[in-house]
Amino acid sequence: MNEFQTNLEKYAELAVKVGVNIQQGQTLVVNTTLEGADLVRIIVKKAYESGARNVIVNWNDDIVGRTKYELAPDEVFNEYPEWRAKETIELAENGAAYLSVISSSPDLLKSVKPERIANFQKASGTALKKWRQYMQSDKVSWSIVAVPSKAWADKVFPEEAEEKRIDKLWEAIFKAVRVDVKDPVEAWKKHDDTLHEKVNYLNEKHYQKLHYTAPGTDLTIELPDNHLWVGAGSINEKGHEFMANMPTEEVFTVPLKTGVNGTVSSTKPLSYGGNIIDNFSLTFKDGRIIEVKAEEGEKILKQLVETDEGSHYLGEVALVPFNSPISQSNVLFFNTLFDENASNHLAIGSSYAFCIEGGKTMSPEELAENGLNESLAHVDFMIGSDKMNIEGIKPDGTSEPVFRNGDWAF
Repeated sequence: MNEFQTNLEKYAELAVKVGVNIQQGQTLVVNTTLEGADLVRIIVKKAYESGARNVIVNWNDDIVGRTKYELAPDEVFNEYPEWRAKETIELAENGAAYLSVISSSPDLLKSVKPERIANFQKASGTALKKWRQYMQSDKVSWSIVAVPSKAWADKVFPEEAEEKRIDKLWEAIFKAVRVDVKDPVEAWKKHDDTLHEKVNYLNEKHYQKLHYTAPGTDLTIELPDNHLWVGAGSINEKGHEFMANMPTEEVFTVPLKTGVNGTVSSTKPLSYGGNIIDNFSLTFKDGRIIEVKAEEGEKILKQLVETDEGSHYLGEVALVPFNSPISQSNVLFFNTLFDENASNHLAIGSSYAFCIEGGKTMSPEELAENGLNESLAHVDFMIGSDKMNIEGIKPDGTSEPVFRNGDWAF
């Protein structure tokens, strides 16, 4: 077995045993593009070997998807198959785990009518709202991993010889998810412990607000009274651990919906809806986005904000040091799964219920009463740099450093 095949086997094992942490008798649902076929075939084998009862694979093709956006009638994008939504929700209610294998080009839907993209995002978000609530309250185990596609590799490594680009992206992915070490599963356990040290510190401090300053950014974010910082591994309702994102370098919590004020500027491009949004800023007043500016993709960004009422507010506050492994690799992935783990980031839209005390068992109304935001959208965007400072403000008004020059201050 050559080195690449060995790493692919290790990657599949990591996705099954650490990502979704499949359990005896559990169903695994894999959503993947065709580029993921080689990895997915190994994932299916390892899932059954680990005790999976059934593995359901849903295949998608970027070219077919792009063709639909170009040629299908407008009304199609206001619909989402009822049977597909019911299947997804029913499987979740019966304890299935979900693994997404992503590889789409960041420019997949460039020049497609933005209205079509926005309408489909809204239709699918509405149909799958209950499933999203299950995910955001840790009812089910879920994880996301990535594989290269030619178009994605071309975007990330345009300076490389064409025949070397996919191999170069594979190498970057393997390194980012710690597949390049002897025992990736053990490496992830240690990484989980390291992130939890930061989580424990922040939960002990229980800051009332965070104040961000950097070029183009002066933003204050109030946190709910009973907020919780979390990071790396999560625990589903049956008590089983899983790793939602692979890679992950963040610790995160929820903002108070109405407690965000000031302006924040992006530091990395955002790939959203098959388009790139770049060099943008958002201005907030009492939590609500009141101004949107972007040098590239402004119309797409404005339509994201207009998805529903909740998409005018934030749902996540995440801290990632500038010296994280992905940041230090100097690779711009044009993919949120990776780029958010190289930078402090925020998320437009819905909040995670598990980020407040007792949130996993709260109703949507109770979550709202505790200051959490609800939306069909949840889109991370990157704001961190080596010039960012963050102050933690205590209930008595005193402050202390949380970040200095893009890195932890403690």
